[in-house]
Amino acid sequence: MATRTAEKQGYFAGWTVKREGIIAPDERLPWGQTIFIGLQHVLAMFGSTFIAPILMGFNPNTAIFFSGIGTLIFFLVVGGRVPSYLGSSFSFIAVVAIATGYANGVYTGPALNPRIGLALGGIVVAGIVYAIIGLIVMFSGYRWIDYLMPPVVTGAIVAAIGLNLAPAVITYAGGSQFNTWMALITVLAVAAVAVYMPGPLRRLPILLGGIIGYVIDLIFANAFHVGKPIDFSGIGNAAWIGLPHFSTPTFNGTAISLIAPVAVILVAENTGHVKAVAAMTGRNLDRYLGRAFLGDGLATIVSGFFGGTGVTTYAENIGVMAVTRIYSTLVFIIAAAVAILLGFCPKFGQLILTLPNGAPGVLGGLAIVLFGLIAATGGRIWVQNRVDFSKSRNLITAAVALIIGASNLGIQIGSFTLSGLGVATFGAIILYQILRERNPQPEEAVTADSAVGLNPNAEPEPGAGE
Repeated sequence: MATRTAEKQGYFAGWTVKREGIIAPDERLPWGQTIFIGLQHVLAMFGSTFIAPILMGFNPNTAIFFSGIGTLIFFLVVGGRVPSYLGSSFSFIAVVAIATGYANGVYTGPALNPRIGLALGGIVVAGIVYAIIGLIVMFSGYRWIDYLMPPVVTGAIVAAIGLNLAPAVITYAGGSQFNTWMALITVLAVAAVAVYMPGPLRRLPILLGGIIGYVIDLIFANAFHVGKPIDFSGIGNAAWIGLPHFSTPTFNGTAISLIAPVAVILVAENTGHVKAVAAMTGRNLDRYLGRAFLGDGLATIVSGFFGGTGVTTYAENIGVMAVTRIYSTLVFIIAAAVAILLGFCPKFGQLILTLPNGAPGVLGGLAIVLFGLIAATGGRIWVQNRVDFSKSRNLITAAVALIIGASNLGIQIGSFTLSGLGVATFGAIILYQILRERNPQPEEAVTADSAVGLNPNAEPEPGAGE
């Protein structure tokens, strides 16, 4: 009992050994099992964490290295009380592409994107904004976050991210008929793993599906000479051990105005993560929300200063926790250490780079699934929170955000530029507040069809909440 009391009073959780059943954040398995579960979390985050930097023209080794560093920073800031792995955020992809003019296949080199400095400057500022929001929440409470971003808004923002990224699929899957077929084969492989693989393997569809697609591409391209062969010369020339490729940020006003607003999206992502973990563990983690924002923001700042991507809490690792029912935060120390070690292996980085350079169709297939899952997650947020789309304000808020995000409709005011994703994000927040129901009236509950004039004779439906 004295140990438990010390855990509650101290900054860090303190971890009681437990050998079976549900393992809470402030508990741990014996070290052998803890290490094994940590390795499983590495596999879970790996597929998405290395794809995001490739899509932005960043060095994947560096991104994976800083995902490990970022996870350690997050662990320290939250005192080991919120289980989370920080991986590359997909929210930055579209705005980085716009800010740097990056297109796959145009640039080559250790960092791929020659204007990476512009992106890094924007990422650092986004991290600073994010960290400031975290400090505000720590001192003022988190209720205003729920007020500004109820489920209808967060769902719309998340869905808009997926739709905004969709055009990038053509870059990889549309170069040739072979690439298109490989993209479709990879999608089927990912789906087969997710549905038919036994047990924990179902939690690794991106990784295993990508490997299957890669092997099929290798067989057809290198053995039967259908499509462009995969070139492995870079792997042979790379060292086994070496430093990650570091880059420095360049602070440009236009790039910052495009990328910095992503901080608001990260707030929505992290809020959903903390609430999801709280629901699974049966513990109220809202009091750590500010710390979680601060930890994620600081991790993004550090990553951006040295050439890594912006980072965010990872849904893939939430999935692993849901399956294993092991929420111990110590497993993420193990996962972070392994990610850092992988960052010191240049051969590993060159192997990853054979994907966009030699098997772009496979990358396109993974992008189809990942971007689609992001969009679908927005719908999942609506369903889980019972968002009532018979209410006009909910319907219009979501509709406007989705279309602005999908069309990438940006705005420019003087020298300030806001990307389509930024317009969708702030548009959803502001529009909902304008339409917010001050004094609920029965006539507010109209059907979705009649709200857009498709069914003017429809009967009102009962509301199911915000």
